[in-house]
Amino acid sequence: MKKTRLVDIAAAAGVGIATVERVLNERGGVKPHTAEKVVLAAKRLGYKGVIPNLYRGTIRIEVILVRPESPFFSRLNRAFERIAASLDSSITVHRTFVEENDPEKFAAHISNSAIRRHALIVVALDHPKIRESLDQARSAGIEVVQIVSYAEGRDDVFVGIDNYAAGRTAGFYMSRMLRPLAGSIVAVCHSWAYQIHKERIRGFSDYLAACGNPAHRFSEVVFGFDDDVRSAETLTQALRRGTDVVGVYNAGGANLGVGSVLQRYRQQEKRDFVWIAHELNDETRRFIVSGLMTLVLDQAPETQARRALDTVLSRMGVIDVPVSRDPVPFLTYTAENIGHFSPPG
Repeated sequence: MKKTRLVDIAAAAGVGIATVERVLNERGGVKPHTAEKVVLAAKRLGYKGVIPNLYRGTIRIEVILVRPESPFFSRLNRAFERIAASLDSSITVHRTFVEENDPEKFAAHISNSAIRRHALIVVALDHPKIRESLDQARSAGIEVVQIVSYAEGRDDVFVGIDNYAAGRTAGFYMSRMLRPLAGSIVAVCHSWAYQIHKERIRGFSDYLAACGNPAHRFSEVVFGFDDDVRSAETLTQALRRGTDVVGVYNAGGANLGVGSVLQRYRQQEKRDFVWIAHELNDETRRFIVSGLMTLVLDQAPETQARRALDTVLSRMGVIDVPVSRDPVPFLTYTAENIGHFSPPG
């Protein structure tokens, strides 16, 4: 491997060789921001000499999340908070919640050059403005990791589950659990704003078409935007249209809204459904234990948070450990294995 020279570090940091020499030999007289660029450039290039210790908060990682009120993102946020508290003092993890319903504002936050950051971990909506802003961040030398969801055509790192496989898994269980019954199946999800929901629905549909029971018809997908009230309304309308519905797959959030509808049908019309959903939390655990929900797929946000932080730190040269690029394994829970399990956080 080619030896890293001071001139290489200077070019990468955009400073002179004399500045690099002063920083690496800790001679002082260099502005903190400039010294920071030199230290990070030396780490990225694999400089084998002694690199000065980084000062508190030198490395700034911003995590951009959405919907802090949702059980899943609340759980993911707490995972980042816990892991950040265990990191070296030179690393600061700042968590920002951005409004998902305003993609242009979302993109403007990513593009904001006034925000000092070395890496971005972002739950990305699939929108042209957001794709453009992520490209700009990468061009500016910011490490970008997309977590949970991603913008189409990504050329950077994604940390998350294999959502197509998760959809096929839901289809696998749905077809077997409905084996004695005939009827139609309805799916609920946020919208097509997230690639992951498209992949889950596609995997679910592909499995049912190729391997499912001909007596089961995948009739429609309704969009609730992960809002409990809206999801309840759209599902109610779907159940009125499809009086033969026997299965419901919720590929997004808003399990409380979906559950309220299915509970009402159980009590008033004595109808039960095979209900498969995502994310194990207090709500879904309660539905599983009551028998209203049949199965839940959990995408382990704690693992995603840990891997996303390890990924950006590894790509920046701050840590020298291999980080898996494989999809994060998702977990399957039913009444038989949920026991006394409580989701972390």
